[in-house]
Amino acid sequence: MSHRNRRLTATGAAALAGTLLMLTACGDSDEGSGSDSGSSGSNLITIITPPSDNPFFKAEADAAKKEAEKLGYDTSVASHDDDPNKQSELIDGAIARDSAAIILDNAGADASIGPVRKATEAGIPVFLIDREINETGIAKAQIVSNNAQGAQLAGQEFVGAMEGKGDYVELTGKESDTNAGVRSKGFADVISQYPDMKRVARQTANWDQQEAFSKMETILQRHPDIDGVIAGNDTMALGAVAALKAAKQSDVVVVGFDGSPDAIAQIKAGHMRATVLQPAALGAEQAVRQADEFIETGKTGQPEKQAIDCELVTKENAGEFGLFARR
Repeated sequence: MSHRNRRLTATGAAALAGTLLMLTACGDSDEGSGSDSGSSGSNLITIITPPSDNPFFKAEADAAKKEAEKLGYDTSVASHDDDPNKQSELIDGAIARDSAAIILDNAGADASIGPVRKATEAGIPVFLIDREINETGIAKAQIVSNNAQGAQLAGQEFVGAMEGKGDYVELTGKESDTNAGVRSKGFADVISQYPDMKRVARQTANWDQQEAFSKMETILQRHPDIDGVIAGNDTMALGAVAALKAAKQSDVVVVGFDGSPDAIAQIKAGHMRATVLQPAALGAEQAVRQADEFIETGKTGQPEKQAIDCELVTKENAGEFGLFARR
């Protein structure tokens, strides 16, 4: 039997649809397709994230899938590859399949507004994780890590490791991602208080490890004596670590953001100073539970905007963390 023994089977849903069609032939329906009550009769939760070759996005997709199936739902998991056009196609597919809900780590704060609105107007509630969109009142929830708090933790550790002085490089994420700007500002809020800290280069590596490696190689040719690198995520930090190793520079302070297993391994090995763990699995699980609550009751019981605090990971406590979560 399907979820909580209250869901319609596909056959039952079809029979009910036929009955309703006959009834509404004699009068107008009171509910439109934009109803807040979720998708009628569906037992499918669609999960859409950025590329799963990034372990953070894989962790949140896996956690959402596991939680949804534990609650009795069928799941469909796909990646938009950070392509807004592909995201639109996937959301159109979720609408066509009459999904009960969509869990989405979106492909752009502005580019995602239209597709989220389209799903909502089709009666399918959308629950955003990790990345916000630049509009409220469309998604049922926007559950993100507290990026400002996490970035300040990273900035404080970075300044402390550099003893408040030295030349440093900042690698930033995709400009279309609000997290990139929030993290950069959080770093600056702390580092700007130390006049002997000098940022000699700031470039985007678009969250990508290979791009970060290439950008760091170029930066090191111009600034061979840097003292630190602070990166908006761990994949870029790992790219920077690889470039520093290739340049035989082992005493540069590197701080990342995400809490990926690869970054934690580099911290344990002494090649990175720290990262900030954002609990990917927890956010995804919360989104699924709130989707379930909304499907059952028509409300989540939570505000739309929700933030989860991050945790600083250093060599001293690295053994306490697993896959984007404290053990």
